[in-house]
Amino acid sequence: MRIVSAAEAVSVIQSGNRVFIHSVAAAPRRLIEAMTARAGDLRVVEIVQLHTEGDAPYAAPAVSRSFRVNSVFVGPNLRVAVQEGRADYLPVFLSEVPKLFRSGLLPLDVALIQVSPPDRHGFCSLGVSVDATRAAVQTARTVIAQVNVHMPRSHGDGLIHVDDIEFGVEGDDPLPEVHHPAISDVDRSVGNHVAELVEDGATLQIGIGTIPDATLAALGGHHRLGIHTEMLSDGIVALVERGVVTGEMKRVHPGKIVAGFALGTRRLYDFMDDNPLVQMLDIAYVNDPEVIRRNPRVTAINSALEVDITGQVCSDSIGERLYSGVGGQMDFIRAAALSDGGKPIIALPSATSGGVSRIVSQLKPGAGVVTTRAHVHFVVTEHGIADLFGKNLRQRAEALIAVADPRHRDGLAAEARRRFGSW
Repeated sequence: MRIVSAAEAVSVIQSGNRVFIHSVAAAPRRLIEAMTARAGDLRVVEIVQLHTEGDAPYAAPAVSRSFRVNSVFVGPNLRVAVQEGRADYLPVFLSEVPKLFRSGLLPLDVALIQVSPPDRHGFCSLGVSVDATRAAVQTARTVIAQVNVHMPRSHGDGLIHVDDIEFGVEGDDPLPEVHHPAISDVDRSVGNHVAELVEDGATLQIGIGTIPDATLAALGGHHRLGIHTEMLSDGIVALVERGVVTGEMKRVHPGKIVAGFALGTRRLYDFMDDNPLVQMLDIAYVNDPEVIRRNPRVTAINSALEVDITGQVCSDSIGERLYSGVGGQMDFIRAAALSDGGKPIIALPSATSGGVSRIVSQLKPGAGVVTTRAHVHFVVTEHGIADLFGKNLRQRAEALIAVADPRHRDGLAAEARRRFGSW
């Protein structure tokens, strides 16, 4: 690895190149800014990424002739660009993103990453995001790294030797932190209902947000829980410290916390730093349903934008308007269903803040079905738990209407009777 300026490092990027950007909280800000500053010299550079925290200046209208984003997740920094047709969304299971690179379907010219400083053996760490970045590093022709003392050294698959990095740029920037608003009464009710479904000894997959936070907060009385999840958040730390998460019942990496990436506050990042309890692994492995299902009582807790009365789950769009991505929801929902004693759960408030029902008779026109009606077992709102497994369409509608916002139940029931007959 040769230490150079950011401008010199990104000078290797040429028009027509395909460039990968490190994921989530590991997005290398100095390299991103230096690359974007070259917009006047570049044309049709394809940016491939998962979600990235912070701004995405390469997706701005002023540089649309220079950069075109091809993202497998539509986060806040890309929504306008995707909706205006200046960026693209590539739907794919998160477990299969590394295959895009390793198969040669999306060959990478350059990978822009962020790493910890090398240890005495010359190994840096991908830190908080191993996910698909490991595959990008292994396959890109040129690897450029921002070297940051604030990046935790994580154990697992994220080690990269300095000899495998062409250029290094020193840049000690604090990692992005996510602080959530206070948990609302609705979130707390949803979380409490989800916690009712979690058995002692279960292996959890859980995401980030107020409902996951509320769920984790409600698990303080549980025992011997394990973690095998695509994403780590702060709530896990408290459960480890209280002795709730021990991982002793897991069959895959017993006693260890397994994840692909992490997003939270400095508390989480410090917890991960040089902690052998936490294994940050390749997302093709972490999200492989055949790996996940070997753990006992896999309880996969995911959210949705809306669910129709047959159980179809829309998680990536609001009608035709793309909002997020497929992600790993299906990877874990299916794995949980196949796990011994597993529970696949979709958890969401029954209505939006504006009072619009999120349990609907039909999904909005253009909405994407991320999780099919056949895959869904439990749908949880603040009004209770709808157990759908083994139920026909009429019975599913009845169960889902029972947990819908009371203001909308009569209308949903009328539509259900029209479609499926009375109950």
